[in-house]
Amino acid sequence: MSSTATAAWAARFSGAVDFRRSFAPRPGISHVLFDFDGTLSLIREGWPDVMAPMFAAYLPPLPGETEAQRRQLALDDIMRLNGKQTIYQMIQLAERITARGGQPREPLWYKHEYLRRLDERIAARLTGLQSGALKPDDLLVHGAHGLMEELRRHKLAIYLASGTDEHFVKNEAALLGLTEFFGPHIYGALDDYKKFSKKMVIERILKENAIPGAQLLAFGDGYVEIENTKEVGGLAVAVASDEANNGSGRFDKWKHQRLTGVGADVVIPDYRDARTLLDIILGT
Repeated sequence: MSSTATAAWAARFSGAVDFRRSFAPRPGISHVLFDFDGTLSLIREGWPDVMAPMFAAYLPPLPGETEAQRRQLALDDIMRLNGKQTIYQMIQLAERITARGGQPREPLWYKHEYLRRLDERIAARLTGLQSGALKPDDLLVHGAHGLMEELRRHKLAIYLASGTDEHFVKNEAALLGLTEFFGPHIYGALDDYKKFSKKMVIERILKENAIPGAQLLAFGDGYVEIENTKEVGGLAVAVASDEANNGSGRFDKWKHQRLTGVGADVVIPDYRDARTLLDIILGT
């Protein structure tokens, strides 16, 4: 689209937005797919700060390698696989250990150890939601509930697909008051990891509803959902959420750079301008 059109759209926003050259309104959008962690939920905010040190601790050091270098390698591996099921990150860890001359455990062991450590970090958040000490909006990306209401107003079918284990996703979605919007369409990682992927969910949406990829809109903060959506011709909105400072209105610079690099059509920091965004996307 022209820079004039892009500037006109951006001027309608109260907050930040980045319309990419690939963006054009899609009045035919009928189905919407969401990632969960970082895109809607902040319950697991800070998970890389749990996973990266764990990876670095298990990686055999190379001669002359500093702990900071080892942790950066771990973080690069982790974020490259962000959006896929957690087990893939653990498979990568095991492969790194082998390549460095170590004897890795089974990837599933590393996954369980990571979840044990993560549970310690998020336990107070879950307890707070269960007791009412925390409200859902405290742990939702800013404006998320308003976006869901807007999607329902437009009568769009909404799906959720997460790399986090499905039973955790369903429980956390319920605590955040999101289940009513997704109904039965909440999907997450399975023990048999080859039976689930975001790509498979997208293919199922298109097949079961007999729609072309051009009618799919996706929101995500990871590589996978953006790439998979673009592969079928869908419209991808990257949520470069500043998770540690929810509501700041600022882009997470790392997410912004990486997600535009894999083809995102629009980048937003949160959902404060949900109605405006959807009006522009749907051409209303």
